[in-house]
Amino acid sequence: MTDNTLIKHARMVNEGQIQEVDVLIRQGRIAQIGTSITADHTMQVCDAGGLYLLPGMIDDQVHFREPGFTHKADIATESRAALAGGITSFFEMPNTQPQTTNCAALEAKFALAAGCAWGNYAFYLGATNDNINDIRQLRPGQTCGIKVFMGASTGNMLVDAPDTLEQIFRDAPTLIATHCEDTPTVQANEARYRDRYGAEIPVQYHPDIRSEEACWRSSSMAVALAKRHDTRLHVLHLTTKKELSLFQPGPVEGKRITSEACVHHLYFSAEDYAERGSLIKCNPAIKQSSDRAALRQALAEDRLDVIATDHAPHTWEEKQRTDYFQTPAGLPLVQHAVPMALELVQSGSLTLAQVVHKMAHAPALLFGIQERGFIREGYLADLILVDPTPSPPVQRDQVLYKCGWSPLEGAILQHQVAQTYVNGELKYDRGHFIGAPNGQRLGFQA
Repeated sequence: MTDNTLIKHARMVNEGQIQEVDVLIRQGRIAQIGTSITADHTMQVCDAGGLYLLPGMIDDQVHFREPGFTHKADIATESRAALAGGITSFFEMPNTQPQTTNCAALEAKFALAAGCAWGNYAFYLGATNDNINDIRQLRPGQTCGIKVFMGASTGNMLVDAPDTLEQIFRDAPTLIATHCEDTPTVQANEARYRDRYGAEIPVQYHPDIRSEEACWRSSSMAVALAKRHDTRLHVLHLTTKKELSLFQPGPVEGKRITSEACVHHLYFSAEDYAERGSLIKCNPAIKQSSDRAALRQALAEDRLDVIATDHAPHTWEEKQRTDYFQTPAGLPLVQHAVPMALELVQSGSLTLAQVVHKMAHAPALLFGIQERGFIREGYLADLILVDPTPSPPVQRDQVLYKCGWSPLEGAILQHQVAQTYVNGELKYDRGHFIGAPNGQRLGFQA
């Protein structure tokens, strides 16, 4: 296959504008953007008439489960599925086995991903109550950030010691990303519902257990810590209207404190537990339709900065457990990420340009990713072509995850990812995968 690709007649959505252009890709980079680029014998030509050309989605939080939980997922399977959802770069979480809580484990994960990741990759360093020295040793630019679980998590990754939190926020050499739920509040709610239902608590009460107050107590603490120490803080997967008051509207550039919404919290609401049950059980919980509406509005006014997935697969058997406490939280989502986000255009919540900003431009700016996230001459060619026609209903036999199921089964989405280019190479073409993985380690500004 030639190293040169010419995409003709695409409706490019980039940096707030939509315009019909041709894009020439040469040796992995965007060589030229114009309106009448002439093809020659060295180029493979793609006629993108009728399709939107977008920068690939940069997903700032996924759980690909490797190492340690590869019966649920692994880097190869999930990054491949992500191409179908328009994701060309991902940041993976540290609650694997072993945990990614020191620089040696971090570099081991980078080595693991080399040659098997279909998209570009970075890995968070995880915080614990006793690894402050490892955090201090992290080099700026070495990775995307430090993940702090300020709520129940795997093993010792719940960071709840006040002195430790003060040290982490004071000494972090890079961005801190937080999961914010107050564990004592969650535990008190669990005890109350256990007294009433035993272990078989109906899943519809999940948003009452992982409550608005639990989220508020933790996220407000994180913001207060960040303000006290002038920490670069990114609060992940907000779910409540109340928390939005902690964040300021405005452009992401220059913000010290930023925040994110995830596709499932923007798509589902508490009304969906009746049909989807534990398949949409996640932490923090999918909450009320009024919260969902507030999240959508906060994205429109630039109070929320990023759209991500928090892709977190579990096996079908695990999700079928009737014991509330034994049914794991998390949803597989990357295969339909961009189409789910584009439902916000269909509903009138955001413009197409705004969705592109939240999925690609803003993560690149917020994390300081080098030469990605925009369609610009000289940038690496991470691109997707999107077909603005409805998809067939999501069916289980078309699910690409190792876990083999999707919470969207039966849903019809109004856009489809037609093609995905990673580092200039066409890797996904309308249901077909091409060649071998070519994902690269992401570079960050130090």
